[in-house]
Amino acid sequence: MQIPKMTVIGLMSGTSLDGMDVAIVDLEKKREEVDFELRYFTTIPYEKGLKDRLEKVVVPDTQSPEISSMNMLLGEVFADGVLHAIKEAGMKASDIDLISSHGQTVFHDPVFKENDQYYRPNTLQLGDISVIAERTGITTIGDFRTRDIAVGGQGAPLVPFLDYSLFQSEEVGRVLVNIGGIANITVIPKAAPSEKVIAYDTGPGNMIVDSFVYWYTNGEQSYDNNGHFANKGKVHQEWLNDLLSHSYYGEAPPKSTGRELFGVDYAKKLWEQAEKMNISELDRIATVTALTAHSLGLALENHIQEDQVSEIYVSGGGWHNGFMMKGLKDYLPKHVTLQSSQELGINSDAKEAISFALFGYLGFNKQPNNLPAATGAGKSVMMGKIAW
Repeated sequence: MQIPKMTVIGLMSGTSLDGMDVAIVDLEKKREEVDFELRYFTTIPYEKGLKDRLEKVVVPDTQSPEISSMNMLLGEVFADGVLHAIKEAGMKASDIDLISSHGQTVFHDPVFKENDQYYRPNTLQLGDISVIAERTGITTIGDFRTRDIAVGGQGAPLVPFLDYSLFQSEEVGRVLVNIGGIANITVIPKAAPSEKVIAYDTGPGNMIVDSFVYWYTNGEQSYDNNGHFANKGKVHQEWLNDLLSHSYYGEAPPKSTGRELFGVDYAKKLWEQAEKMNISELDRIATVTALTAHSLGLALENHIQEDQVSEIYVSGGGWHNGFMMKGLKDYLPKHVTLQSSQELGINSDAKEAISFALFGYLGFNKQPNNLPAATGAGKSVMMGKIAW
């Protein structure tokens, strides 16, 4: 089925709470193939006051009025970011057909609790799409994850849909890795049909590292640029082995995780634990950076031989952390290449925002846009709600 070409803005705000990614993408579906062209991409950081306020909202004991207010405020912030990106791209609002917004995840728990009859698998993203549509004058689609959960999925990871749609190969097996706040992988065996794709969150990405750097620099820095601090430290192997014994790493996919499991509370617990063990602050940063690399490596190890993988492509902020990438490469057999997703023609930093542009484009045109093999959903569905 052919879908008319549309220019769509994809919005993504990740678990690291750094700010918003804005991608302006031309999309067109011809039969079974989707063509895309990234016209403009930018990352707009959250101002410190907003980030501090948002940090308070994403902890489990926050009061409901604060969450509800933040939902409307982020709608305004996202709208302002969209208008800024349009102007910087040398375009007008009338050039944009659709805004597709992921929103800011504040809670994600897609698992049933057998001992609580009133609890339901759930996910919550803030940034009201009605506010975005009103402020920009552009039709907006959002709230994607809830539809996948409604049909028994985990509502995550969603990006594997793009991975399979654009990067499936008849010649080689590939793994697409994204390292944002959380790390996840999409395993696409050679010539695989969609039901053979394996995708899941492997564990923490940059989230714990970011917290450690923030505390080490007394709030002056919020991430480890190029692995600078990790390179000055030394991995504490005994502690790393203990961290890798966390039950999440042994769970079978499909599975997803987030701030609830590996967020600030968990990071604080590890920081204090390392303090009691007399591990230096730089060694702490090196060790939790190695945790991301090792947990990813262990997951990849299980797929490389079984799924005949020879190419691994990395996107997200983790690609820029040399210490993390070296730790991951050490896990891989020599015949497996480790490259940026840029080598596949997609901006490694813009990939998630491009994904949500694609989800919005398909959902708006009443096309399925989830990947049941990745999320565990019972069927393909059209994700997204529309604010005209």
